[in-house]
Amino acid sequence: MTTPTGQIGLSDVNTELGNSPTAQINMNSAPVRGLAGVPTGAISMSNLQGKSNAQFVIASGGTETTSGDWKIHTFNSSGTLTVNQVGNPAGSTTVDYLVVGGGGGGGNGAGNYANAPTGHGGGGGAGGFRESVPAPAAWSVSPLASPGGSLGVSVTSYPITVGGGGAGGVPGGSGSPSVFSTITSTGGGGAAGANSNSGGLAGGSGGGGCCQNFKSSAAPPGPGNNPPTSPPQGNSGGSGVNYGQGAGGGGATGGGSPGTGYGGGGPGGGGANTSISGSPTASAGGGGGAGVNAGSSGGSGGGGPGGSGGGFEGPPGPGGTGSPNTGGGGGGGARGGGLGASGGSGKVIIRYKFQ
Repeated sequence: MTTPTGQIGLSDVNTELGNSPTAQINMNSAPVRGLAGVPTGAISMSNLQGKSNAQFVIASGGTETTSGDWKIHTFNSSGTLTVNQVGNPAGSTTVDYLVVGGGGGGGNGAGNYANAPTGHGGGGGAGGFRESVPAPAAWSVSPLASPGGSLGVSVTSYPITVGGGGAGGVPGGSGSPSVFSTITSTGGGGAAGANSNSGGLAGGSGGGGCCQNFKSSAAPPGPGNNPPTSPPQGNSGGSGVNYGQGAGGGGATGGGSPGTGYGGGGPGGGGANTSISGSPTASAGGGGGAGVNAGSSGGSGGGGPGGSGGGFEGPPGPGGTGSPNTGGGGGGGARGGGLGASGGSGKVIIRYKFQ
């Protein structure tokens, strides 16, 4: 807000200073002189025309860009956000955030058609996805965003942790958490490896289950939004199928799909779109489960595809790696020794009004 450039009254000055419009004004006071830009000497109402009392957050760290009136700090690896000024209500006093954990690793495939037991690995779960929404909203946000969740800051240094992706395995390894201030996004759960005794692991989004040939039950999926946040930071992985294909890992906006009885693996759950950096970008897609005829697709937002083949259907394909700095889950490996892939690393983005 700015005082009028034409006729101006004391109520306009009070409003700009954050006072009651009828408050008594001392023209020699530091706030009035600061607004007028006249530190000493004579001061008049004309000195107060067209003036703004707005002060803004000033910070440094990460890769710095701007979009309109917003400054953006992107951290693709761990670092520090240093706040040098906190601003005031006429300018800005809070920051908005996107925090995505590292994606979980895909599960390994085991055996092949001619050498039972056989099995296809599940897809890794996406890293947790947590985002604030300024009030009123200043950009297009995901349905998972937390309304009014902007964070107040102090003049201090804030450590930023960007979680790495989990490795493929039996089961796949879980991703590491990403952290900014009081916000933690859990790493994605690792996927079930074929014919293991363990299912998918819990995480921001859960790892996919897989087939369990010659066992009493299929390996179950990992639960998502673990530990719970509101709105949820992710979803569960897909269920395994006996004598079937690997299930997809959970994503930010959807659960992983179950494996099929024969054919393709289950796709990974979809990621979430946000324009916090100025243009729509998807993050936190689940990894795809492996299948005999076709590897399934990873979820939008960096989920790696599942591998395919094995046995009579050709060499066992490995899963595809989750995309870096998306928190995407790794794809599962096909039967016959296809390896589950690593999940993608996470990211942290901070943004605030700077002018």
